[in-house]
Amino acid sequence: MYPDATQHARAMGNTVPGVGRRPLSCGPSRRHGVCLVESGFHSGASEVTGGGALSQAAVGLLEPPAAPRYATEWLLVGAPNVGKSALFGRLTGGYATVSNYPGTSVEVSAATLAADPGIRVTDTPGLYAMLAVTEEERVARRALLSGTGPIVHVVDASNLERSLPLSLQLLSLGRPLVLACNLMDEARRRGVAPECDLLAERLGVAVVPTVATTGEGIDALIAAVGAGQVPSDGWGIPQPFAAAVAAAGGSAIAAELSLAGDPEFGPPNSGAAALRDQRLGGEEAFAIGLASARRRMALALLDGVVPSAASARSSRSRALDRWLLSPVAGLGVMALVLWLGVYEFVGRFGAGTLVGWIEHGLFEHRLSPLFMEAARTLLPSTALRDLVAGPYGLLTLGVRYAVAIVLPIVGTFFLVFALLEDSGYLPRVAMLLDRGLKRLGLSGRAVIPLVLGFGCSTMATLVTRTLETRRERVIATLLLALTIPCSAQLGVVLGILAVSPWAVAVWAGVMLAVFLAVGLGAAKLMPGAPPSFYLELPPLRLPLARNVLLKTATRVRWYFAEILPLFLLASVLLWAGNLTGLLKAATAALVPAVRAIGLPDGAAPAFLYGFFRRDFGAAGLYDLARRGVLDVPALTTAAVTITLFVPCIAQFLVMRKERGLRTALAVLVTATVVAFLVGGLVGWTMRAVRPA
Repeated sequence: MYPDATQHARAMGNTVPGVGRRPLSCGPSRRHGVCLVESGFHSGASEVTGGGALSQAAVGLLEPPAAPRYATEWLLVGAPNVGKSALFGRLTGGYATVSNYPGTSVEVSAATLAADPGIRVTDTPGLYAMLAVTEEERVARRALLSGTGPIVHVVDASNLERSLPLSLQLLSLGRPLVLACNLMDEARRRGVAPECDLLAERLGVAVVPTVATTGEGIDALIAAVGAGQVPSDGWGIPQPFAAAVAAAGGSAIAAELSLAGDPEFGPPNSGAAALRDQRLGGEEAFAIGLASARRRMALALLDGVVPSAASARSSRSRALDRWLLSPVAGLGVMALVLWLGVYEFVGRFGAGTLVGWIEHGLFEHRLSPLFMEAARTLLPSTALRDLVAGPYGLLTLGVRYAVAIVLPIVGTFFLVFALLEDSGYLPRVAMLLDRGLKRLGLSGRAVIPLVLGFGCSTMATLVTRTLETRRERVIATLLLALTIPCSAQLGVVLGILAVSPWAVAVWAGVMLAVFLAVGLGAAKLMPGAPPSFYLELPPLRLPLARNVLLKTATRVRWYFAEILPLFLLASVLLWAGNLTGLLKAATAALVPAVRAIGLPDGAAPAFLYGFFRRDFGAAGLYDLARRGVLDVPALTTAAVTITLFVPCIAQFLVMRKERGLRTALAVLVTATVVAFLVGGLVGWTMRAVRPA
């Protein structure tokens, strides 16, 4: 241990205390496509926006914020997978979706502090460094630069080496700062628990040990933040970077990010750029060199704070990771997880057992007859009776489909997804599939929206904004709309096909083939460089029942609140169409296409329903299957076609918002053509191989 670790940390970075009391990125040079995220490095192409002086966006970031509505606003910041959202839940008594993978918390969540309604707590997306690479990092940075209240930097107690460089940047903001040293239980278990008091002494701010999942340290954290301790030392900017920052003039943070090539801040003045290029070699060298200097400072500060002899990860954990990430064993485990989690639990139990209990036991025998009798008694008009409890009634169709068919399937899927998230398995799936996804124009980062698509394709389309390039976002949007069934549709489809494992295999094989063909084709046709990918693997954890159930309940509430109005709207539109004859005309227009792929005329309405909700259409096919109208080839044809068919109206509207009207219409037309071509081919092939 050094006699004075603080002085040694300054020496390691060649710090000039008098320069720059503003944050500096330890991240990538965006313009050169280089991403250095403290403990990792990746390269890849990226977009550049034009420069000059500061861009308007950058000027806006540096303007004083509007007067807050609360007495104080606390900001939670930190890298992904440090328990930041769980800590938010403990502080507020509310809940922001806890994520175990970078990119799932896209929006900023806010709620009042449970102990003081006058204090607002904001949970920002994951942030590795001030020089932002992804959209969620830019959102977090904007929240930082526009605020004035205390900052709570949530760090992983077992991996301070990764988090401390960002802490050094936050110190220079001159705002009250507290380090929440979270996941202390894991750090103690691994023998790497830090000496928080010693680290606090060196940094000049409070460092509070916490365990968000159990509530340990929460009261102490609230007291520390409430004390409002402002750092006494901004730690400055290491040389030779300080000279270039000083030459750039103006705000130090703007100068630093501009010199590092951040497109939001524009290029620096010619003098500062020349000095940077002469001494450091350009934007990339500036960003990488500064990140390295801050990392050396962090390592020196941690000397004696963290036990050096202990291993952060056990040999068992490393062996398990090698097994999960190997091409053979990893894919086998993934197939097993999909079979047990999606097919058995969601498909058979959710879409089969639970739907049977609710749809048949509750609605068919009790509620639906009650609704129809009440409508006959209370409503004199035949049209109104049909609106409430007719074939397309609000209660007998809209509510029944939403509650009896969709809700149990969505609930079981989100339960499985929460278990995979909190266990740390999803990031390993991303690493495992990264190489294959690159052939489709995507990276391992796309695993999150693609997997979320099995829950709600509308929500997943929104999450594609976390992908780094427009090319990736468009390809992911196309694949979500065409080949990824939402959980409700998936559960109904698997319920329909459960009578024949052969039909399930054919359906799954066709979906995989179309997914690969469309992805490969889009990657070839759309210009752009291969995407880059960097991911830090969180430790494997045993999910806590409280977190899993709370997360599942939150997502089910959100989903149900979103779909019930759409189901009711669809019922009204179908009722109006039936009343005016438009529904009959639209159905008749679909009949030739339905006949062409070998399905009975009665399947045409299901495809029409599918545009209002994908699961709405699948539920219509479920009714046909239950009545025995479809044999195995027809069931498989219907399942393939309805899965590939047009996205629901909610997903279409989100596509229009996120990708533009032209792209949304192109996806709509592509899905329609591909669905009927592939569905017809499947039906013809199955009848030729296995006659009905």
